[in-house]
Amino acid sequence: MKFVDVALFEVKAGKGGDGAVSFRHELFVANGGPNGGDGGDGGSVIFIGDEGKSSLLDLKLQKNYFAFDGDKGDIKNMHGRDGKDIIVKVPVGTVLIDQISQKILADFTSEGQKIILAKGGKGGKGNARFANSRNKAPTIFEAGELGEKYSIRAELKVLADVGFVGLPNAGKSTLLRAISNSKAEVADYPFTTLNPQLGVSRDNQGRSFTVADLPGLIEGASLGKGLGHEFLRHIERCKIICHVIDMSGNYGTEDVIKNYELIRNELKTYNLNLEKRPEIIVANKIDLEEAQINIIDFKEKYKDSQIIEISGSKKINIGSLLTAIADILESAPDIPLWEITGNEITEGVKVYTYEAPVNDIQVINLGNGRWDVKGESVFKIYQKTPIATHDNLLLFNEKMKKLGVYDILREKGAAKGDLVKIFEIELEWMD
Repeated sequence: MKFVDVALFEVKAGKGGDGAVSFRHELFVANGGPNGGDGGDGGSVIFIGDEGKSSLLDLKLQKNYFAFDGDKGDIKNMHGRDGKDIIVKVPVGTVLIDQISQKILADFTSEGQKIILAKGGKGGKGNARFANSRNKAPTIFEAGELGEKYSIRAELKVLADVGFVGLPNAGKSTLLRAISNSKAEVADYPFTTLNPQLGVSRDNQGRSFTVADLPGLIEGASLGKGLGHEFLRHIERCKIICHVIDMSGNYGTEDVIKNYELIRNELKTYNLNLEKRPEIIVANKIDLEEAQINIIDFKEKYKDSQIIEISGSKKINIGSLLTAIADILESAPDIPLWEITGNEITEGVKVYTYEAPVNDIQVINLGNGRWDVKGESVFKIYQKTPIATHDNLLLFNEKMKKLGVYDILREKGAAKGDLVKIFEIELEWMD
């Protein structure tokens, strides 16, 4: 099966059920009081991390995940039934991103991790909730709130401690086979590795860690060329970067320093924080004569870097490489790159920063005595307070007044008899 690590889909939580308007009708009980029940809450869309899954193929095939609406309230104070939740399992290592805002909504790093991605709308109150000493028989009720909805981009990033990077044919797959139980394909042609290959390695002290052979890079990968972003997203998870270089320079035909700097530049261009990851330069194919010549100038230029000379095919100095990796892992930070940039994620919780309220009310003069009122705050009142009863009409007017809509209409010159459209309803301005 082809490794699927990107999927686009829609999620929508259920709408809350509307509250009911009803009154007691009992024998010998005149003018019974209100007994309309509340609506049920809408179902939520819940995602769970599952180590048994290895790709996003399911998400790629099913484009919509919609939870069920809550039922309406009923007579005799009976509450509507809550809508059924939708449960979606995703591989550990999946990140869910809002395509509109580009905010990271969820990051699955462990088995069984549960995140409510889209929360269902709260059920509306029935008229029994609005009875008081001044109004003992209210016909006021609330509509259920709309559920959250998102257009999602899911990315599956490899959960490995160490990422092998380098140009095609640098010998990464051969090295992975030499140090782990991986069965990565090995051949003498570019892009043998088209998908990340994982293996588990252990040093001579018994310290184990996971290693990923990541697809080979080419110049321009950060711009999407070659395997481009299909590769680069995976390295964001790795705690250590092992930069594998064919130190022979393809048997003396290439500049190894230029090859190294090319890959470093691609990593930096893709994400500036990649250069903050601990790095080991793995000088591969050191058994070749050309490699032994090239390593002299390379070490001189990068004398402050950690360079380990090995041969993956001959298994030369493999133990030293494993020990060096395990030593660094003991102190390497275990945080995704996006947290380094300040876009922190609290496990299992969507994090929203405080933003000062913005006056989003739009009052547009359409001419000929017609006005159009829009805005998110206006929509919330419009959606929650249906003008289906006289009491609700009065309540709707009061909410619009408190919101400041009527003051704006006056300032803009609305005259008595003008028609004011608020989404799907039209009201006559009587001021």
